[in-house]
Amino acid sequence: MDRFQEMQVFVRIAERGSFSQAAEDLQIPRATVTNLIKRLEQRLGVRLLERTTRHVRMTHDGEAYYHRCVRLLLDLEETESAFRNAPPKGLLRVNLQGTLAKHFVMPALGGFLAQYPDITLHIGEDDRLVDLVREGVDCVLRAGLLQDSSLIGRQVASLEQVTVASPEYLAQHGTPATLDDLQQHFAVDYLSSATGRAVPLEFRVGREVVERLLPARVSVTGVDLYTGAALSGLGIVQVPRYRIVHELAAGSLRELLPDCPPPPMPVSVVYPQSRQLSARVRVFSQWLAAQLGQGR
Repeated sequence: MDRFQEMQVFVRIAERGSFSQAAEDLQIPRATVTNLIKRLEQRLGVRLLERTTRHVRMTHDGEAYYHRCVRLLLDLEETESAFRNAPPKGLLRVNLQGTLAKHFVMPALGGFLAQYPDITLHIGEDDRLVDLVREGVDCVLRAGLLQDSSLIGRQVASLEQVTVASPEYLAQHGTPATLDDLQQHFAVDYLSSATGRAVPLEFRVGREVVERLLPARVSVTGVDLYTGAALSGLGIVQVPRYRIVHELAAGSLRELLPDCPPPPMPVSVVYPQSRQLSARVRVFSQWLAAQLGQGR
């Protein structure tokens, strides 16, 4: 075990805030992790981590050492890959938004694993904001505008959106012919996980984007609930077309105001700055871009 492994273990403990979770991530025994850190601190002559019964935190020296380790480890991985011309390998932890995963990722995932047989995937599904560093996640796939400026995002797709409501809702409230007609209507509010506030409906009028925040009797925080509320006649929603293509074909949802469509929804792979050079994240991002590009 060399100094680079000590650095790798220290970085993972610092990010996860746990010796046990770092050991699980790196697939090495917990006792080995403890001994590596003891040896590292003894050699450096400083305490890098403060341990309590519940938490592990970096000291001031630990924070300085952490930032240097991250740069060194990324440089080492890139350098070795470049000179050995070796394919990426190791564990890649990703978190995917549910409907994107269902429609674009999971059906084709076998192809990615066949192309990169030395990569092992740990996949989580979520719509909420994920603390990538704290939770040990390498990258996430999310739809919508990026909120956290401390993260790096690569846009991999731009999905067409539509404004829709159910026939039952339209029979009760009428079908809007213009944006002004929306004053007599209700929306289903989708609450932003970043702000907790309702996301307004958006419409393209020429080169401008016009917002409308309609009254709502139902608010949701999940995309399946959002579509389900519209199907139940509870209000107007705006969703990517791919998500409701069958409902539109069956007539259980109807498109509204097609001359003023919502702006396309960006889809991005997001990762912490400390992961931006990872070969595993890079090839997975490229593969995701190809999959979403085919599915538009």
